[in-house]
Amino acid sequence: MRLDKYLKVSRLIKRRTVANEVADAGRILINGKIAKASQAVKEGDIIEVTFGNRPIKVKVLSDVEPRTKDVAREMYEIISNNLSGAFCTSSPNRGARFMLLHLCLAY
Repeated sequence: MRLDKYLKVSRLIKRRTVANEVADAGRILINGKIAKASQAVKEGDIIEVTFGNRPIKVKVLSDVEPRTKDVAREMYEIISNNLSGAFCTSSPNRGARFMLLHLCLAY
C-alpha cells in the first residue's frame, strides 16, 4: 500500500492530500530514510512522522485496508511519541492540515 494511503486509512493523518504534503516536505521517514508519498509500506516498517517539533514513531502491524474505521488503530503500534500533553488544536498559520485528531483523542 502507498504511504499516503496508509497514513489516511490508518487515520494517522486525516486526509490523503495532507499526507502527500507532509511527505513532499520531507517530514516522513520509513526505516530511517526520507520517504515519498508513493513509497510502498509493508508490515514491520517503522514510520516516523514529524508535525512541527513533535515526532511520532509507529510500527506497521498491517498493510491491509480495514473494512471499518473502528479497526484502524490495529494497523499500527505507537513506539514513541512526543505528543503527550500536547495542545490539540490547529494553528492559525497552518489551518487544520497538521491536526492529529486521532492521536490527540488516543492520549
